[in-house]
Amino acid sequence: MKHIRPLVVILLLIALVGVFAGCAPKETPEEKPEETLKVAFIYVGPKNDGGWSQAHDEGRLYLEQQLPYVETAYTENVPEGAPCEKVIRDYCNEGYKVIFTTSFGFMDPTLNVAEDYPDVVFEHCSGFKTSENMGNYFGRMYEPDYLAGLVAGMMTESNYIGFVAPFSIPEVVREIDAFTIGAKEVNPDVEVHVIWTNSWFDPVLEASAAETFLANGADIIASGVDSPAALQAAEKAGKYGVGYDMDMTSFAPAAVLTSRIWHWGLYYTQVAQEVHDGTWTAGEYWDGMEAGIVDLAPYGPMVPQEVQDYVENRKQMILNGDYDPFMGPIYDQSGTLRVKEGEEVSDGDKLGIQWFVDGVVGTIPEGGS
Repeated sequence: MKHIRPLVVILLLIALVGVFAGCAPKETPEEKPEETLKVAFIYVGPKNDGGWSQAHDEGRLYLEQQLPYVETAYTENVPEGAPCEKVIRDYCNEGYKVIFTTSFGFMDPTLNVAEDYPDVVFEHCSGFKTSENMGNYFGRMYEPDYLAGLVAGMMTESNYIGFVAPFSIPEVVREIDAFTIGAKEVNPDVEVHVIWTNSWFDPVLEASAAETFLANGADIIASGVDSPAALQAAEKAGKYGVGYDMDMTSFAPAAVLTSRIWHWGLYYTQVAQEVHDGTWTAGEYWDGMEAGIVDLAPYGPMVPQEVQDYVENRKQMILNGDYDPFMGPIYDQSGTLRVKEGEEVSDGDKLGIQWFVDGVVGTIPEGGS
């Protein structure tokens, strides 16, 4: 009996340990942190240019806010052509998995690098080339261009509008045409004069072009370039302007009637989410105001309510699918009927357009410059 008692005690202790062990909380496996998606952006101008590159950079910041697993980087003031290729390759070698190249002249360098890095997603802005891992994207900016033309056509008193343009590539020709179609709709006597700067971002040249227009009688300056310099020249002369890329009111508050603006962040977030989910495929994105990628900025206080009402009605028609600025009849500069009544310029022709509509004063240089 003396030997049985200690044995019972030992068994009881073992049982109690088992009970307490069963009551202890079970360890849960640690949650694996979400893998960071590294996304890079390449800008042709400074990120604070007040226009094109700044609008893209605001899109980058929007992306970071929307998707916490995204880490971004950017390089600004990158020349188009061969110099861009090295910047793209460097990002690939640093482990970036999505690269947005945001200027037309970055197209071929992007394609070259995409061939060598099949596991990286490339998106090129405003171009027309794609590959298995390279898409392109833009927006139907001609819709806000047309609406801004309505504003300018109703606001001009001299019937002379100056349009400061960069390069004579289709996207710019299309914008000038749509703007002029709008202006001529409400003011048959208006003329839209064009000066090419042959540069995306050159505030000195942009201001000089605007000053030339103003000296010749323009009372509204429309910008198609990347800084607000042309609008600041208009303000200095006591005239009006129409901004581009982003709302330029803060740069020339007494001059800006409205601006045609981009919301790039919506697209950047969409692409990053698709890459993260494994659903991304190379495509050609070209949506309009209904998708939010492009829009017309708020009107300046100098724009009368009746003008705003007319423009907003046209905007709603476009959003409803009831109207397109490139619906006929449309005549070119020489008076030739290009689009018959009841017909519409096809997307393919819009994307490659290289002719000016009636009302534009200027020529289109060959070779996009």
